Amino acid sequence: MKRTTSPLLLAVLVVAFALQGFLQRTVIFDQWAKYYNPGKGKVLSTMMSPDQLLAVLAGFREITAGILWVKADTFFDEGNYDAILPLIRLVTLLDPNEIDVYATGMWHIGYNFTDEEQRSDRRYLPSALALGKEGCRQNPDTYELFFEEGWLWYHKIDDDYPNAVKWFLEAQKRPDMLTARKNLLGMAYQRTGEIDKSIDTYYNLYADAEGRYKKESAFGNHQNRDTLESNLDNMLVRKVQRGYQAETEHRPLNGYDVYPPFDVGFSVKATVVEPNVIRFEGTWNVLPVGTRIRVVLRDLKYPHAKPAGMEWDFSNDVNLDPPRDQTFMQEQLFVRNRRFNKKVDMSKDPTMYPFTSDNYVLEFYYNPRSAPPHIQDKFGWSGEGMTDKNFLNLNVREGQRVMFASLPITRDMIKRYGDWVDKTPVVKTPNYQESSSGADKDSDAVLKIPSLRTLGSSTVK
Repeated sequence: MKRTTSPLLLAVLVVAFALQGFLQRTVIFDQWAKYYNPGKGKVLSTMMSPDQLLAVLAGFREITAGILWVKADTFFDEGNYDAILPLIRLVTLLDPNEIDVYATGMWHIGYNFTDEEQRSDRRYLPSALALGKEGCRQNPDTYELFFEEGWLWYHKIDDDYPNAVKWFLEAQKRPDMLTARKNLLGMAYQRTGEIDKSIDTYYNLYADAEGRYKKESAFGNHQNRDTLESNLDNMLVRKVQRGYQAETEHRPLNGYDVYPPFDVGFSVKATVVEPNVIRFEGTWNVLPVGTRIRVVLRDLKYPHAKPAGMEWDFSNDVNLDPPRDQTFMQEQLFVRNRRFNKKVDMSKDPTMYPFTSDNYVLEFYYNPRSAPPHIQDKFGWSGEGMTDKNFLNLNVREGQRVMFASLPITRDMIKRYGDWVDKTPVVKTPNYQESSSGADKDSDAVLKIPSLRTLGSSTVK
């Protein structure tokens, strides 16, 4: 028996579909574009194909977003990171309440685009921050994206620490904030140099943790309380030993661990060993392991640049295409046995390091606020126990004593053009001296550590 479809039923379905599309376009879409569209006025059709736009207008935004995100997950598994960016943007435009997509997108943009040596492309960071701010605006009732924004400042940018405090504070205003994550606020206050606020934060968190433990003696509550108690005890001891309390009372620092200030003795030589390959050699007169000196190579007139960094938070525009004609390389120089020796290869990533300008600058920077505790025990939170007779700087970071040095370098030198084809380009600080002991060759194999029994040092292989 042949089945037929009623013309009336077809007509009803067509009218219903058309009405749905009409309502979406004339009422629902306008409301969404006004209150929920992350683009805030951008024309959606410029970012979507006609069939995708038809699906949106027909009322299938969330379904379309889910399908796209499943496809993005496939690209993650394949390592096809470039293909993920437009999908992240589409999903957040279609469904701005997809918190996981915002969080994953921030992490992906901020961390996943790397060169052959796993250095991240920091030209993407303003876009990661802008995506996070957009997510916070669209999802103001949950803590997650506020926390993720703070984490980018605290961990990835590792600079401008008041921004980390600002976003962590916003996260803690939300009732769904996870208890364990609240502890990071106390650590962020230490990086801003606000030690009393850090201690107050630990006191408040400890009181809350003690209350939860008394109500329910679960292992997690017990562990969180003990962790906070340990953090608080350490902070109170360090506040005294590092001379912070004495300084707040305007007493001299004589007798405290940060006095007298220790001369770190920084020097550096940068040698262009091959086109786009630079070897950094230098000194750092600090014997304990744990020092990482930041080196930045950037265009001399890089927009929004500041010494050894950038004003990262300069835009609210989620621009997923970084400036292709500008270079910004950042690396850490790890110190062993009071010296560092690292080769930085930028020859395999021409899109990340285009070197289109004529002039560049090398900047070297060390800030005790992000140093490990055993280094801060001598240097203090803000560099009170650190100095450098050549490169101590009190201006590039407000309220902090940092080491900062800069050296000019040209494109011809970096790429070994012109006069530098047969001559090795070298730039160095005036105080740099070549090592005569061969320590550089052994630095990876032999580690010298301070001895508790003698004034010298012992070696461990």
